[in-house]
Amino acid sequence: MVEKTPLGNFWPTLYEPFRQFGGKLADWVNTASEASSDDSSYSIRMELPGVAEEDIHLTVENGLVRIRGEKKSEREEKGDTWYFSERQFGSFERSFRLPADADEGAVSAALKDGVLTVSLPRKAPKGAEARRVTIEKK
Repeated sequence: MVEKTPLGNFWPTLYEPFRQFGGKLADWVNTASEASSDDSSYSIRMELPGVAEEDIHLTVENGLVRIRGEKKSEREEKGDTWYFSERQFGSFERSFRLPADADEGAVSAALKDGVLTVSLPRKAPKGAEARRVTIEKK
């Protein structure tokens, strides 16, 4: 059995605000996302409220979709006898591995109401189509 000392109980209490702050910061910087597919395409949706289009960098290369950017938030309030100002900044980056049948060359993206939607069509399946072969005369 471990004895509890006054000092032993003090340290967890002292660090608790820092743990809570770290969790809140991670929630603010991390971006909620979802990936889905249907018979014709793949889709990635990412919630980016308050992120300007010019602060989002989207690349597709070697079977990987990479979305990175920066969130910026500033708030200022004034009253007769008070003043409040707050600024928050943070960068984010998410990567998604693409299936082999995703057509990287036909990727499209749209930002609407704080939601980024990235769409990639599926490549047409390579079927065993018969093709005529010309026979050369020698």
